[in-house]
Amino acid sequence: MKKILILVCALAGLMSCQKPAATSDTSLIPEGITFLSREEWGAKDPVLPMRAHKLTRLTIHHTGVPQLFDRSLTDKLRNLQKFSQEDSPLADGRMKPAWADVPYHLYVDVNGAVGEARDLNYAGDSNTSYDPAGHLLVVVEGNFEKEAITEAQMKTLEKLVPALARRFGIPADSLGTHKDFAQTTCPGSRLYSELPRFRQLIKGN
Repeated sequence: MKKILILVCALAGLMSCQKPAATSDTSLIPEGITFLSREEWGAKDPVLPMRAHKLTRLTIHHTGVPQLFDRSLTDKLRNLQKFSQEDSPLADGRMKPAWADVPYHLYVDVNGAVGEARDLNYAGDSNTSYDPAGHLLVVVEGNFEKEAITEAQMKTLEKLVPALARRFGIPADSLGTHKDFAQTTCPGSRLYSELPRFRQLIKGN
């Protein structure tokens, strides 16, 4: 099995089988935000090769499922990784093929804490027809067609979005959401409506 994996990596060209960095870059996360690293939540290694990419966009998603106030961020990330790394059924009846890892790079939970998901150096995944290469993917817990963003989530996003944009040189007009690139309601109308304000924060206004 190891020989097969090595051969796959050698032939993949732009693909990479490297593991995520052993230590997280906590400087990405602004002061005052609780951060949970992959190591802290017990992340497993990627199960497939991943594509290296350069970040040029910041793209916001929602999880599309109800907010869970009584479960830990650790449990949520472990369950999301398990779902991601297996062939799993989707709500519309389709089967999702196994992905290498959690499809997003950062996860914002109901309490405003941020979980480290996929290594930022590698492109994410999507069930829709857009290519997420180049996109720094931030997912916010909830279904914002039906639910409100929590006050804690909003406070985190107001700090996190401009901090990430500055760190990676992403301009305000390169902040978008899943629905800007694919046929989907993600990230929900209540979160989508906040984009103009987030763009102003990136500009420093």
